Amino acid sequence: MKASRKEVTRRRHARIRRRVVGTPERPRLAVFRSNQHIYAQVIDDTAHHTLVAASTVEPDVLKPDESGATQEAAAQVGKLVAERALQAGITQVVFDRGGKLYHGRVAALAEAAREAGLGL
Repeated sequence: MKASRKEVTRRRHARIRRRVVGTPERPRLAVFRSNQHIYAQVIDDTAHHTLVAASTVEPDVLKPDESGATQEAAAQVGKLVAERALQAGITQVVFDRGGKLYHGRVAALAEAAREAGLGL
């Protein structure tokens, strides 16, 4: 029986998470992409603590009539999470794409974070 797309994504994410671990020196930048929004968190896995977060749900990221499901919105979130991480003293992170392909909104978020000065 063929695995569903959701199951394939879950397996890919499990494979990635076996290798990608956030430490206090280099926390994990985790990305979650839904159909309508994109969320990014910088996580210290040793302390199980979210250090910085940003998403398209926040009112300062998008205007009420804009969609959170665009590459432009993802780039805004990437820039915002990088700025917040740099203010918190975080310069290097390890990227966790959440089982999604490095393409489209996920790639736009990562590139914007890099351009804002965050080392991925």
